[in-house]
Amino acid sequence: MEARSLLDSTRRFFRAPFGAALAGGLVVGILGWIAIAAGWIKSGDEGTSLAAPPLTRPAADRDAERDSLVNQIYQQDSPGVAFIQAQSAARQPSPFNPFPGQQGTASGSGFVIDDEGHILTNAHVVEGADRIQVTLGKDEQPIDAKLVGRDVSTDVGVLEVDPDEADLHPLALGSSSEVQVGDPVVAIGNPFGLERTVTTGIVSALQRQIEAPNGFTISDVIQTDASINPGNSGGPLIDENGQVVGITSQIATAGGGGSVGVGFVVPIDTVRDVANQLLETGNVEHAFLGISGADVTPQIADALNLQVDEGALVQRVVPDGPADKAGIEAGKQEVSVAGRQLLAGGDVITAVDGEPVTGMDDVIAAINTKQAGDEVTLQVNRDGETQDVTVELGERPGRARG
Repeated sequence: MEARSLLDSTRRFFRAPFGAALAGGLVVGILGWIAIAAGWIKSGDEGTSLAAPPLTRPAADRDAERDSLVNQIYQQDSPGVAFIQAQSAARQPSPFNPFPGQQGTASGSGFVIDDEGHILTNAHVVEGADRIQVTLGKDEQPIDAKLVGRDVSTDVGVLEVDPDEADLHPLALGSSSEVQVGDPVVAIGNPFGLERTVTTGIVSALQRQIEAPNGFTISDVIQTDASINPGNSGGPLIDENGQVVGITSQIATAGGGGSVGVGFVVPIDTVRDVANQLLETGNVEHAFLGISGADVTPQIADALNLQVDEGALVQRVVPDGPADKAGIEAGKQEVSVAGRQLLAGGDVITAVDGEPVTGMDDVIAAINTKQAGDEVTLQVNRDGETQDVTVELGERPGRARG
């Protein structure tokens, strides 16, 4: 499958080789049929909650309750979903923009988060925009929005509209850390410019990774089978409590077609942190280790005569980057293992701050919790011997390199 962004025009997304990504980056499915178990909305002092129906109810009743729940969520949340039009002159070539050098309007989605007029969307929706307009609530005419800030590393953007000019219906933000595989979810957005379209599905998998527009990796991504298409970018993925658990960002397609039930959603816990920084300072800092690596498997360990059978095999080290300054060694000799090209001879990272890592994803996840200036201790296996290396993390550059 090839990953695609969800802008109005279909855009090819090139993913990095399996297991290889810069560690400075914010950088399985369920078989069978799963019914959406849901109930009636109740209002009280503790807010909105949903009670699940007894499992013994007939399937027809459960289907009716599911449809009723989706309708309730749609009625509650759809007024807060924005239709975004970003007008631009010439754009530079990128996987998210297959039509460089052309003037036009890209469309996407977003959603209101407060009464002050702030709207969340994807960074790539408003990339290079000279003018941004949004349509909200029952408004028939678009209104101008200004860009508060974008974080390309997480594909998050924050817009602002004049609250006196907008029909604002803020959506409640949930917690992506509480999401579980199989949970029912609802997506609301503007696929192909069709405003406030609702689709349903489940959480298909957790802790996926996707490539951000600047080449770094977004981690802890939610996978869903709710149908999302070009134009859904920036829209909310909503749980059964009517709370936003993520921003729809990318889809996988087969043979260049539309949605095939594999969508990727930036988790709301990541989005919340990024949005707060953008609102406070207008930019976001990310920790940077400065390596690329590959997962160690028993097959690779045997072929390269490694002394460990899991970990992250360092492939490249960014010159003068934090890892380079700390003495982390990159691979030296190109070899082929089971059809994969690898650089042998580099350090194998087996733990970060005392926590074992099984592969590059674990290293990435550990660095994602840090800030520039933090020190981390990497346990590495070098020439069969284990040693600790302390690295002072830097600030991530504008684009991935390695």
